[in-house]
Amino acid sequence: MSESPAARAAALDAADELSGARKLFALDDGVYLDGNSLGALPAHVPDRVADVVRRQWGELRIRSWTEGDWWTAPERVGDRIAPLVGAAPGQVVVGDSTSVNVFKAVVGAVRLVGDSARTDVLVDASTFPTDGYIAESAARMTGRRIVPVDPGELTAALGPSTAVALVNHVDYRSGRLHDLPGLTEAVHRAGALAVWDLCHSAGALPVGLDAHGVDLAVGCTYKYLNGGPGAPAYLYVAQRHQEAFDSPLPGWTSHQDPFAMSPAYAPAPGAVRGRVGTPDILSMLALEAALDVWDGISIEAVRAKSLALTDFFLECVAAYVPAGRVETMTPAAHEERGSQVALRCADAPRVMQELIARGIVGDLRRPDVLRFGFTPLYVGFADAERAARVLAEVLAEEAGER
Repeated sequence: MSESPAARAAALDAADELSGARKLFALDDGVYLDGNSLGALPAHVPDRVADVVRRQWGELRIRSWTEGDWWTAPERVGDRIAPLVGAAPGQVVVGDSTSVNVFKAVVGAVRLVGDSARTDVLVDASTFPTDGYIAESAARMTGRRIVPVDPGELTAALGPSTAVALVNHVDYRSGRLHDLPGLTEAVHRAGALAVWDLCHSAGALPVGLDAHGVDLAVGCTYKYLNGGPGAPAYLYVAQRHQEAFDSPLPGWTSHQDPFAMSPAYAPAPGAVRGRVGTPDILSMLALEAALDVWDGISIEAVRAKSLALTDFFLECVAAYVPAGRVETMTPAAHEERGSQVALRCADAPRVMQELIARGIVGDLRRPDVLRFGFTPLYVGFADAERAARVLAEVLAEEAGER
């Protein structure tokens, strides 16, 4: 860098079109780079949740299911998320955990395929563990077998025996962005269906579910969507599949007439059939409030800033940290990078502990990976510069240098 990293950070922050979004969040003087695990609290959410508790629950009580529109929240909040993942209304329903939605999606996809000769469920071999656990169980229950495949080798692994492929859009450990359009097309050419896990991409980059013909997708809302700890996840079922989608968890709220209390199940039309039980209203409405921070925000602008932030952080790490102290796991190519930077380093647990003690909050993936998540709505370039500088200081001290 021709000018100092700090001076460049100041200039980049001054030109940042998203800088005004930072004031929408409850933040302190530290640098929060763990939004890829738990997004920061939007500042207006506590008052909105207080209203849900005190007035809607405390005063209206049961009337809030209708007067407060509690009953329609799963679809209403789903339609708020839909534009952030490139989906038209009526295809995203919010509720349950990511794990439960993975189960619904994989079993539902196998049932949509139907062909018993298609025996294989391919799963991203580097996937977040719960996806693998759930997919393996779903495969067993549907008489299929699970086949772990590196996403880079997925196309070659596809064939006439493939029923479904479950892939993470962004690898949770390395931050590698996988080719959703290309892999989805390859899966379809093989006659199979594609299920995507969007936990580390939704709210950080354009997804394009409809445009790229994705069949089903799942994702959490507590990372880049800032929905809060334990916020409900979501399920996307492409409109063309909805009439035939056969959920393995046909709960009463997905019935076409739930209050008829019929002993025979008849699925509701559209995304509603992705519901299971009673919606978790407190966390659902906290999420709905949190999504207000996206009003007027372009996901393309978020992606542009994300790439600029991660580029700049890597440049600062190269400028401040002596060669050989850390190894970058995150791809340099923009088309292969999510919104985090993963650095491999010796004694990573102690390094991250010290970073956090000095106000730089990232996280750790054992044994040796430091993860730094860049949430463009509230992370700035000065944050990136400070994080790299403090990292260099900690590593120097670890090596006994002063």
